[in-house]
Formats: sequence, C-alpha cells, structure tokens
Amino acid sequence: MPVSSIGVGSGLDLSTLLTQLESAESQPLAAIQKRATSYTTKLSAYSQIQSALNTLKTASDKLADPAFFRTVKASNSEGSVLSATTSDTSVAGSYAIDVSQLAQSQSLVSAGQASAKTKIGNGTITINFGSITGGTLDPVTGQYTGAGFTTDADRAAAQITIGDSTNTLEGIRDAINKANAGVTASVVNDGSGAPNRLVLVSTESGEASTMKISVTGDAALQNLLAFDPAGTQTMKQTSVGQDAKLKINGIDIVSASNTVQEGIQGTTLTLAKTGATTLKLTSDTSTVSAAITAFVTAYNTLQSTATKLTAYDADSKTGAALMGDQTLRNLMTEVRQTLTAAQAGGPNDIKVLTEIGVGFQKDGTLAVDATKLSNALSKNLSGVANLFSSATDSTRGYGKQMSALAARLTSSTGALTTATNGVNTTLEDLSDQYNAVQARVESTVERYRAQFTQLDVLINSLNNTMTYLTQQFDAMNGVSRK
Repeated sequence: MPVSSIGVGSGLDLSTLLTQLESAESQPLAAIQKRATSYTTKLSAYSQIQSALNTLKTASDKLADPAFFRTVKASNSEGSVLSATTSDTSVAGSYAIDVSQLAQSQSLVSAGQASAKTKIGNGTITINFGSITGGTLDPVTGQYTGAGFTTDADRAAAQITIGDSTNTLEGIRDAINKANAGVTASVVNDGSGAPNRLVLVSTESGEASTMKISVTGDAALQNLLAFDPAGTQTMKQTSVGQDAKLKINGIDIVSASNTVQEGIQGTTLTLAKTGATTLKLTSDTSTVSAAITAFVTAYNTLQSTATKLTAYDADSKTGAALMGDQTLRNLMTEVRQTLTAAQAGGPNDIKVLTEIGVGFQKDGTLAVDATKLSNALSKNLSGVANLFSSATDSTRGYGKQMSALAARLTSSTGALTTATNGVNTTLEDLSDQYNAVQARVESTVERYRAQFTQLDVLINSLNNTMTYLTQQFDAMNGVSRK
C-alpha cells in the first residue's frame, strides 16, 4: 500500500516526531534572531543620536555666522506710505523719508470703434521706449505739443505685423500681447456709441519706459494707433510714465519703480503713497534671543536622547540600547567640553555661556535665564556675537565650534558613522549566519523525513506480510476470524 503521509503506513506518530526534531534543530536560529534584534535596536538608537546632532548643527550654524548678529528690523511711523524689507547688510539707523511722487506706467487709449471684431486695416506697428522731453501736455486730449522723444538705446524696438487674421481691434490686442513687447493690450468698452477702445499700458513704470508708436500700412490702422510725442498722435495718453521721487534724510532719490533698492544700504523700500514717514532700523535682538534658545533646546534634546538610550530599568533589570556604549559616552563628553570651554578674548569680553544667562543644570541640560540674556543682548550685542561666531579664518565661538564638532562626528569617517557602520556589518554577518543555519536545518529535516518515510514504508510492508501470513495459517488450520 503506498504511503501518502508520514506515519500513515506504520501507524506511528512520525509527523509529530519530525516537527519536534525540526524545532530542536532550529534553536540556533532563535538565538541569532535575538542578537539581530538587539543590534537593530542599537542601530535605531544611533540614528536618533545622529538626528539630534544634525538639529544641533543647524542651530549652531545660524549662530556661527557673524552676519546673523547684524540683523536689523524696521519700524515705520507711517506704514501707509511705504514698507521696508531689511537684509543682512542693512545698517541700524533712523531715516526721515518724504515721498513726493509715485512711479507709474504710461497708458494710451485709442479712439472708439463700433465693433471690436470689424476689420480695420493691415500694416506694421513699431513700438519704441524712451523719455518725453519738453513740450506741453494737454490734459483734455492727452497729447503733447512741442515735445521731443529720446529713445532708450538699451531697449530694442518691437515690431508687430497686423495681417488679415489680426486686423480687428481684438486681433490687434492679441498680436501685441503675443509679441511680449513690453506692452499690455486690452479692449475696453466705455458704453458710448463707438464703445470699443484699445488700451496700451507699458509693463514697466518710469519716465524711460514711455511708448512711441509708429504705424505703416493702411491709413485706418495709422489713424487708430499712432502716438509720437514729437509728431502724429492719434491715441490719447491717460497716464503719464513717471519716476518715483523721494528724499531720504534730505537726499533726493529717483526710482523708475516704486520698489526702491539701496536708497538705504541693504534695505528695500516699497512705496505705497506720497507722504512723510520715519523709518527706524534697529538691531533685532529678539531674533538672536530666539536662535540662542533654539541652540539650547537642540542641545537639551541631544542630552535627553542620550540619557534615555543609556538608561537602566531596575525593575526589569534591563538596559537601554546604548547603555555602556563607549561611542556615545565619548561623543557626549566632547559636546559638553565644547560648551564649557571658555572662549578666547580680552578681559572685558564675554567668554562663557553663563555670562549671558545660559548654564548647566544638575541633569546635564542647559537652562536660559531670559532676563540675563536680554540684558546681555541689549547692552553688548557684539560681545554676544563674538561668543558664538567669528571671522572665516577663526575657530572662535560656540556656534562655530559646535557646528564643526557635529559635522566631524557625523561625517563619513566620524565616530558615530564608524559605530553605525560596525553595527551594519554585524547585522550582515548575522544574516549570513542565519541563512547558513537555516539551510542546514532544512537539509537535516529533509534527511529525517526521507528516513521516516523509508521506515513507514518498511513497517507498512511488514504489517501487510504479517496479515497475509496470518490469513494463510488460519486457512490451513480451518480457523475462521470475524
């Protein structure tokens, strides 16, 4: 009788026996897996330390830059006149500003057309940019008398061809906009009998961005769009191109736009209306205070992470992933030594963190005395700057030193990276060991299975033989079995 499952033929519980043997052979696998789990936990712990160090480096980098301590903030007595944006090159000071004129773009409007879709004529529109000189502007007609026009040699003239597909008011509008010529065109309906008017606006403000428009081709097209301040003007100027004009502490400033840069060093003014205001640029000690607090918080996060990862639980009698770890111990020692080492300087210079209200607590974390820090920043901002930063060729300053330390520890050859690489190598070895043991267990179990199968077949055969012989003997002896 063929044997379909181990033990069926023999009646022995060979399947259970095989399972027990497999379990016994697999014991080394559990041990390897336990070690791998431990190292994986250690790898995760190193990752947490690296993350905390990276955060500390980021906070240190900000304080390591001397320019950061020169940050100024702007306050404005009349915010509706202008706003100001400072940069790291802005200089503290007070500035009386009087805006007498805002910059604006020139705007021209054509005579009205009954329909924006009626063909007007073909030709070529040439747009030059420059400045109008002299002459008189009639405020009613929007046209000049006796004026000249000086072309801006730095801006190329734009030529726009008007053909059969673009010779309506809407087509001219689209052709001008498509040419990206420095002019925005639109069609306005004023509700009159001939309501459709083409409006052209220079995309740049200022006197030097005034348009001069000449047209060749059909007369209707010329009669619609010509505008030469020194010649033919069929369009009406509704807005003159003009520069912004202002005084900063009595000095005349002219700007083609309402964004005035470097009128005050490192500061951009955005003009909103005419009027007078006083702009004060003062050292931004609140930003510096926040950066120092962030530096302390980053260190405390590193310290608390290290404490958690090296803790011992007396109740469970187990240690955290990095308890007793030499790499972490050395790393934290270097960090604390960096923070406690006095900076070089003269007798009146700030040399240690406690002088600005930053000190160690019993648990190894840092604490900030806000009042003491505020006093230090208000009375000796440059001293605080020198405590954390220095020139490029110097290593002075807690910010610069801590940044360099964090970079070294986490570099490809740093202690933390070396320790992490060691754990990864161990995990790879354990993986190889696991695979080898598992292969051996599978081979052994297969051998057992083959032997048990042979045993099962043999016993099954013997049982069949015994049954046959018993039947023969019974027949010979006339024994009948029920």
